[in-house]
Amino acid sequence: MNAKSGTPKKHLMFFSGRAHPELAEEVAKHLNVSITPQSAYDFANGETFVRFEESVRGCDAFVIESHCEPINQWVMEQLIMVDALKRASAKRITAIMPFYPYARQDKKHKGREPISARLIADLFKTAGADRIMTVDLHTAQIQGFFDGPVDHLFAQTLLSSYVRESYGAKNVTVVSPDAGRTKLAEKWADDLGGVPIAFIHKTRDPLRPNEVVANRVVGEVRGRLCVVIDDMIDTGGTIAKAVEQLIEEGAADVVVAASHGVLSGPAPERLSKCGAREVVLMNTLPIPDDKRFPTLTVLSIAPLLARAIQEVFEDGSVTSLFDGNA
Repeated sequence: MNAKSGTPKKHLMFFSGRAHPELAEEVAKHLNVSITPQSAYDFANGETFVRFEESVRGCDAFVIESHCEPINQWVMEQLIMVDALKRASAKRITAIMPFYPYARQDKKHKGREPISARLIADLFKTAGADRIMTVDLHTAQIQGFFDGPVDHLFAQTLLSSYVRESYGAKNVTVVSPDAGRTKLAEKWADDLGGVPIAFIHKTRDPLRPNEVVANRVVGEVRGRLCVVIDDMIDTGGTIAKAVEQLIEEGAADVVVAASHGVLSGPAPERLSKCGAREVVLMNTLPIPDDKRFPTLTVLSIAPLLARAIQEVFEDGSVTSLFDGNA
């Protein structure tokens, strides 16, 4: 008796949670696919239900969810979607998290604390995710928390290209808002053609614990266009103080650039009034109209996500999207 031969088929299916449908629709448009229809709703007690309206058997599934507020609801929804796909016999499941949730909790600062970024990775592995795709992790070592491939995409390339096109003719200095981001500042400086870097050094009075009493700018900023960079802006306090300090030190102008606009609480007001000429963010998280202000520019991460999805689906090289080499 001979074995039955067949032609292997690859079938890409794209799925979206409810947190940021605009981004999902834009990614689907770039991929030239449609978002798979689904029923998704919450029960009266807050439980989430998801059911896909089409067969997913044997497909290469890509599930996108932006983890904005309320973050725990959207984490749970994406986990449930991954579980549903696994139980419906999807061949491979890639969880796309433009903003990796709990990324700031990537190590223990004191005893009896969790490492929540690792917990997130374990949850998605248990749910059935074979692969994770994310953008600008808070720290790159989070990739090692997931026991499988992690596609770490860099929005910095898009942000630095925008800054270079808009302000390339000016004398630019890349500024880190604290000493911990100087390596990121060095990468930015290389992208902008080898411009100088600076950082804000926080000084403290030993007689006044847990209180920053002065900031000092280390590096040449007087008369220059300062580009303050970070991976995320949450409440905006650190960035706003950095901008104000640079202006006091004689910076000709200040531009803020960051990958993730969390923009919690007073952040929009702080950023709009801090004196920055422009604040440039990616749309990895939804930025509703009530959080927007005149000096805010939002760039789209959708083309990069779509290209990465295409490379993964075709067994190509995601690395080549950034350095040109397979």
